[in-house]
Amino acid sequence: MQQQQQEDRFTIVSLDESFFFYDSLVRRVWINENKRPIVRVTGSHQHSCIFGSTSMEGKQIFRQYDKFNGDTFLDYLKKIHAKFPQCYLFMDKASPHYKSKKVLKYFEENKDTLIPLYLPTASPEFMVIEEVWNMTKRDLLILQYYQSFADLKNKISKYFRTKRFNLDMRNYLLRDVI
Repeated sequence: MQQQQQEDRFTIVSLDESFFFYDSLVRRVWINENKRPIVRVTGSHQHSCIFGSTSMEGKQIFRQYDKFNGDTFLDYLKKIHAKFPQCYLFMDKASPHYKSKKVLKYFEENKDTLIPLYLPTASPEFMVIEEVWNMTKRDLLILQYYQSFADLKNKISKYFRTKRFNLDMRNYLLRDVI
């Protein structure tokens, strides 16, 4: 009976995506005043799109795609739905989230188990995943150089397979902004 009740409960999931460019991010650093800093950059525009989500219980799922569109978002959405069969899905209003006909059809077909909740436009402070992106880019991109784009993609993949963020989603969804 208790297992049945747990299966009937909805999970709260926060979802977002971010782009990781094959180049070094340069931030302020301490240097000797008589030295000029040298930072290796690729000048490349290659990038990887990372979809990420985390649940209120701390479960997470990340996937890497070559682009961000309705098809890749739908593929990721199906993975989320498989992991969280009943969920409220907090996300921003990126076009593929609410304009893609395929995505809208999937939401309609699963309206009893997958409920999208769109956060206000330009409100990253409500997204726990935004903090994940900040941490990841700090760890992987700031003043880092990768020999190839494939090396960067492999590093990203390994990072998300092994890293547990342990962020409390309530601190973001219930944030007092006034």
